[in-house]
This record gives sequence, C-alpha cells and structure tokens, in this order.
Amino acid sequence: MPKYSYIAKSQKGETKKGLSTAKDESELARFLKQENLLLISAKVKTDAKKETFLKKISFLDRVSLTEKIMFTRNLQVMVSSGIALPRAMNILAKQTKNKKFSKTILDIERKIVKGIKFSESLRAYPSVFSELFISMIEVGEESGTLEQCLGTLTEQMVRQDELSSKIKSAMIYPLVIITAMLGIGFAMLLFVVPSIAATFDELNVSLPATTQFVIWLGNTMVSKWYLGLIIIGLLTAFFVRVGNTKKGKKAIGFLMLRIPVINVIVKNINSAKMARTLGSLISSGVPLTRSLEILSNVLGNVYYQEAMLDASVKIQKGIKLSDVLETYQNIFPILVVQMIAVGEETGATVSILGKLADFFEKEVANATNNLAAIVEPLVMLLIGGAVGFFAISMVQPMYSMLGAIE
Repeated sequence: MPKYSYIAKSQKGETKKGLSTAKDESELARFLKQENLLLISAKVKTDAKKETFLKKISFLDRVSLTEKIMFTRNLQVMVSSGIALPRAMNILAKQTKNKKFSKTILDIERKIVKGIKFSESLRAYPSVFSELFISMIEVGEESGTLEQCLGTLTEQMVRQDELSSKIKSAMIYPLVIITAMLGIGFAMLLFVVPSIAATFDELNVSLPATTQFVIWLGNTMVSKWYLGLIIIGLLTAFFVRVGNTKKGKKAIGFLMLRIPVINVIVKNINSAKMARTLGSLISSGVPLTRSLEILSNVLGNVYYQEAMLDASVKIQKGIKLSDVLETYQNIFPILVVQMIAVGEETGATVSILGKLADFFEKEVANATNNLAAIVEPLVMLLIGGAVGFFAISMVQPMYSMLGAIE
C-alpha cells in the first residue's frame, strides 16, 4: 500500500501533518476521522531521490503570475454573478492551458465539494498560492467580502506584474548585448583561434604572452570543452546551495543593499511592495500584526523580512509602526516612515500606503531606466576592451611575422 503525506485539521482548528499508509485517500480519510481529524490534502510519498529531482525541474511546469491574475479576475466575475464556487472552479480548470494549474484547480473543487473551506483548500498548494493570497481569501470568507478580496488580489498581482515587466524591459538590451558578445567570443575561440595558432606553429613564430594565453584558452575549449560545462555546473550548484542558506541569504541581501545604483532599486522595490501589500491586507480586514507576518514572506530581501517580523512583535507591545520603521532607516527611505506616521495620526493609513506604492513604483521605473543608461556604455567599453585584447594578441604576431619576411 502507498504511504501518504497528509495535512489534516483537528476539531479545534489545529493543523496536523504526518505520514500514514492506506489503500487510497478515502481509506486515509476514514482512518483520520477515527482520530477526530479532517483530511485536507494527501500526496503519495515518492522516493526521496525522485522527489528531489522533481523539485529541481518543477520550474518547467510552474504557474505564472499572468495565469494567476486571469484565474483571480475570472473567479471574481463569476462570484459576483452568483455562480457557485465549485462550478466556477470547474469552468476555470477547463479554461487554463497549464496542465498543472488545471489539475490543482480541479483538486480544489473536489475539496470544496467535500465541505472544506476554499482558503484551506488553497493552503494545500503553497507553491501556487502565496500566504498573502490564502490569507485574503480567508478574510473574504469570514467577512462575506470574497468578491472584494478577489478584486484587491487581482489589482495587487497586476501591479506586481507591471513592476516586474518594467524591470525586465530595462535590462533586456544590456543582456542581449552581453549574450551576443559571449557567443561571438566563444565562436572565435573555438573556430578562429585554433586555425591561426596552427599557422603560427608552422612558421615557428615567437609569440607574446597574451597570444599564448588566447591560443591556450582556444585549444583547451576545443579539446576539453566538457570541463567548462562541469565548472559552470559546479559553480551554479554552489551558488544555489549557498543562496538557500540563512547566511547566504544574509550575504546576498547585504550586497544588494550596498552596491551603488542597485541598492536604490532594491530599496524602492521593497518599499513599493511593502506599501502595496500592507495596504491591500489592511483594507481587506487583516489585523496589522498578521499583515506584517505575511509581509515577511512576501518581501524578497532577508533584512526586510526581519524588519517586518520585528515590527509585528513590537506592535503587539503598543509601539507604532512608524516608530518601529524609524529604526530601520538604513533600508526604508525616510519618506516611508514620515508618510506612515501621518497615516497613523489621521487614520488614512490605507490611502497613504497606496500613494506610497504608486510613488515608489515610478521611482523603480526611473531607477531601472537609469541603470540601463549606465550599463549600456559599460557594456560597450567591455566589448571594446575584449575586441582590442583579441586584436592585439592575434594581429601583433602577424605584423611581426610580415616585418621579418620583409
């Protein structure tokens, strides 16, 4: 019999996780019911190596932000039209072209039909639905404002998608130029340099150190190309592994906040995301302390995550959010602190957070455009330097050789 990894709820609402052997999910549900537990989700426990491999390639079948926007927007329309939630989920599962997402939606539909809350059904898929998404759906269910919460979520994700698109657009040109430069460089080393090196060998020409280095690099890439792939693979694995550790995340976060130009973009992105997300959560009725806990999972930089968790703890002790953020002026611009303080005094925190988000999103767009303007000439200088180095290394011996012939 297969072994299941399950998530269940007790009568007190506590979440329980565990492993159990059963013939199928129905039998597992019966076993758990005898222990006064309600089955939320269950997955067959696969072989550890196979599971690790599947996790590594899961990005090939991930659910994009655009797909989640369409799902949330269409669900809002259906809910506002009075369509029952299971029926709406069934329709949405047929609309999406992503097989993984379609299967997930159908599974959520089955859970809802069994009497499991929508938010609890979503919780079984943390790789698809974020803590922010689930929390806002939960608030909508409890307050009877699911339609409004879905609308807020849609707007939140649309703004996030627009911000990501602006950053990607600003960096496309430099990345294309760098990729083309590397491609041409590799082609020269693989096909041009070996033939020129053979000519130098035949003529027994004395070569300078730079020329010898270029020839050695070209010959090595031709004869031992697999070493390059191994080195790239090992370096990638090393950085991915280090980046997933606590110390690695801290080191990356520290660097991102110290590199000129980049640090401005990082601060503006996190300030915009903090303001937009916090405003959405508060307007949906999520308590401030819980909103900050959710924010700690939404923000990317570990220093911002720690700041949000610290703020959540201190607010429970009666300290104002603006006072907490004032101690983090190294990562939050003073404008954020001052505007939130005004919002707390006037009772217009949600409105001010929305204006802050708009302001910093525009700042991110301007900063990324400035970054692209800085990167472009640097890339051209790099290309010029690489071409000059190659020309001097390979052409200089030719001139020397022609001079000797004359």
